Amino acid sequence: MAGESTRVLDRGDSAPDFSLPGTDGETHSLDDFHEYDALLVVFTCNHCPYAQAKHPALNAIADDYDDVAVVGINPNDADAYPDDSFDAMRDAVSEGTVDYDAYLRDDSQATAAAYGAVCTPDPFLFANRDGFELAYHGRLDDAQSPDAEPSDDPGFEMRDAIDTVLAGGDVTREFAPARGCTIKWKPGNEPDYWGDL
Repeated sequence: MAGESTRVLDRGDSAPDFSLPGTDGETHSLDDFHEYDALLVVFTCNHCPYAQAKHPALNAIADDYDDVAVVGINPNDADAYPDDSFDAMRDAVSEGTVDYDAYLRDDSQATAAAYGAVCTPDPFLFANRDGFELAYHGRLDDAQSPDAEPSDDPGFEMRDAIDTVLAGGDVTREFAPARGCTIKWKPGNEPDYWGDL
């Protein structure tokens, strides 16, 4: 089932902290990325075709921007969707399908709920200004189906937002919701905002 991201965090809000296991065998929190000027947190997964279609774009951002940490967080119920298990996440990294700065497992789904994540992918860009503050929440580009190609202008919207943040500016782009498979919540884990969608 496809869905579109909504807004729970506002521009200027602090990034909710987390402590999540990564495919690298380490546990990661916001503090692990304090040396970066910006942080792109993307709720994503292995199995969703929308998320799969954006893996190359996220890999390229991670590769192209030394001052930006790209952190993928997989919150899906792995019991119901085994392709999103921690082992499958490790396989995606070892095969090179996912090549972010970190790929983390949100087994409790509390981090996804704290950020107001709705779908995969659901990207949040934070500027590091004495702590990570939300600069932009919205789609990566204007290709909103798995087989679509982004337009040249303004297709690469997240890159424009990243460039603005790295230049010290404020992102003024209007919220353009991401589209993807809805997060697969464990029974009873649906956050409060889920009923408003």
